Amino acid sequence: MATIFTALQDVQARIDTACTAVGRNPAAVKLLAVSKTFPAADIQALYQFGQRAFGENYAQELANKCQILAEYNDIEWHFIGPLQSNKTRLVAENAAWVHTIERFKIAERLSAQRPTHLPPINICLQVNVSGETTKSGVAPEQVLALAEQVAKLPQLCLRGLMCIPESSHDSEILAQQFLVLVQLKAQLQARGYALDTLSMGMSNDLESAIAADSTLVRVGSAIFGQRHYSS
Repeated sequence: MATIFTALQDVQARIDTACTAVGRNPAAVKLLAVSKTFPAADIQALYQFGQRAFGENYAQELANKCQILAEYNDIEWHFIGPLQSNKTRLVAENAAWVHTIERFKIAERLSAQRPTHLPPINICLQVNVSGETTKSGVAPEQVLALAEQVAKLPQLCLRGLMCIPESSHDSEILAQQFLVLVQLKAQLQARGYALDTLSMGMSNDLESAIAADSTLVRVGSAIFGQRHYSS
């Protein structure tokens, strides 16, 4: 447990340093601990060290962990994986945030299946900023149309945008792709959408993302280590 705490401290220090380097307040950047494939015990450990926001990629795993950790009712669960129509109910019933909306059909199902006693799900639209055919996300030029549709759904709250840039160590390439998201957010805000979230930056590129104005970084391996995949 000391190891996972040290890793958490190291990531928080990276966030602080990255913010200081560009004159930002570290409190403006939320750390999302990406706990996919890791046991609930690891989440409990990080919870004891003050971490509250956790990200899951698989709907059934999210539902299972929510049940196991039900007593920790102030955990903020984020769904950050691709979402299929037949799994939306599990996410609608358990997640506070969904970062990966790229189709109106999925958003519509989430809204319809969200229990009415729960607050609306916070939504980020996933944008394909690199143009890679292997990447999920709506094309930048289609973001406005999707935002208009999603914003009208009663059980959702459109909060921001998310991206996964191409895997690169070139800070200029990363900066250019993150800038696409920054500019889209500004365009949507100019049209009256109250967006406050840019979900961008992971273990390998969080410094570049923070320099580009990310408000939420999704960090898994730098905290938890190598992933545990079951056969």
